[in-house]
Amino acid sequence: MGLFKRNKVWWMTFVYQGRQIRRSTECTDRRLAEAVLGKIKVKLVEGRYFDRLEEQERTFEEMVERYVAERVVGASRHGERRARGVLAHLLPVFGKKTLVQVTPKEIAAYKWKRQQAGAAPATIVKELALMKTAFNIAIREWEWCRDNPVCRVSMGKVNNARVRYCDDETLARIYQACPIWLQPIVMLARYTGLRRENVVCLQWEQVDMARGLIILDHTKNGDRLGIPLCDPALRTLETVRPSRPLASGPVFLQHTEDREPVTPDMVTTAFRRACESVGVTNFRFHDLRHTFASALVQKGVDLYRVQRLLGHRDGRMTQRYAHLAPENLREAVQVFKDDYHKFSTMPGVGPTRLVLTA
Repeated sequence: MGLFKRNKVWWMTFVYQGRQIRRSTECTDRRLAEAVLGKIKVKLVEGRYFDRLEEQERTFEEMVERYVAERVVGASRHGERRARGVLAHLLPVFGKKTLVQVTPKEIAAYKWKRQQAGAAPATIVKELALMKTAFNIAIREWEWCRDNPVCRVSMGKVNNARVRYCDDETLARIYQACPIWLQPIVMLARYTGLRRENVVCLQWEQVDMARGLIILDHTKNGDRLGIPLCDPALRTLETVRPSRPLASGPVFLQHTEDREPVTPDMVTTAFRRACESVGVTNFRFHDLRHTFASALVQKGVDLYRVQRLLGHRDGRMTQRYAHLAPENLREAVQVFKDDYHKFSTMPGVGPTRLVLTA
C-alpha cells in the first residue's frame, strides 16, 4: 500500500480481496494524497471499502471526448474531422450511457441499425474501431474500466481492394481542366504516390532537391518515409520553388494576394470539378496514388518495391495491384518449358495424345 506519482497526480495502490487496486487520488499535493489514502486504509480495516469502478460513473461521451482530445486533436486535421464525423453517429446512441451499460448486445444492435440505414461496411468498421481504441486506452491508461465490449463483437469484413486508375491521355485531360494552382499538386501526387495530406501540406523543409528526395517524418502509419523523386516530380517542384536559395514553409500556396497555404478540402473540390468538366466519373484525388502504383507494376517494378514506395506496412495492401502484371506470372511458369520434352522422351512414356470428346 502506498503512493506513486503519474503526470503530476498522486495515485494510490493497495490490495483488496487479493487483487491489486490502483486509483487516482486526484491530488497533486502529496499531503492531500496521503490523507485520501489514510481514509481508504480505515475503510479497509473496518470492512467498509467497496470497489466501485469508474465504469459505473463515467459516460461513453466522457471517454470518447477525452480520447479525441488526447490522441486525435493536433495529430492531423483530417483525422480530427473524421473522428468528429464518427462521433456524430455514436454519441446519440451511446453518449449518455455509462461505460458498464455499453454492452456487446448494445453494440451489435447499433451495427445492425447502421447496416439497415445503408451505411457502408467500411464506415461501420471505422465507427467500431474508434470505440475499440477508446475503450483500450480507458482500460490500460485511465483505469476507467476492465473490459472492452467491442472485442466481443464482429467488426465485419471490408473490401478495400478498389483500384481506380487512368491512362496518361485521360490524366492529361484532367490536368488541363485543373486550375493553375492545382496542376503542380496533381503532378506531384501522380509521380510520388503520396497521400493527399502529405502532398498538400508538404513543407520545403521536407524536400531535398539536391538528393532528389521527399522525407516525411510521419505518414498515416506513423512511420518515417523517404520518397525518391523522378524527373517529372523534380521538374514540378522546380516550377513552384521560390527564387530564394533556402526555401521554407508550405510548398503549395494559393494564387491570391495573401498567399495562404492550399488546404486539402480545396484540392478535393477543385479536382472533382476538373474531372466532371471532362466527363471522368468515379475518379478521386486519392486515385492518383493508385495510378502511380499501377503504372509501376505495369512497367515491371516488383511488388516489394512498390510496397516500400507506397509506405504500406502490410504487403497485402500492395497485392491489389498484382493482377496488372500478368506477364510477370507468365515468366514465372516458363521454368517448365522443357518439361514436356523431358517426360515424352522418358523410357516407357510415349508422346501425349490429346483426346477430344463430343
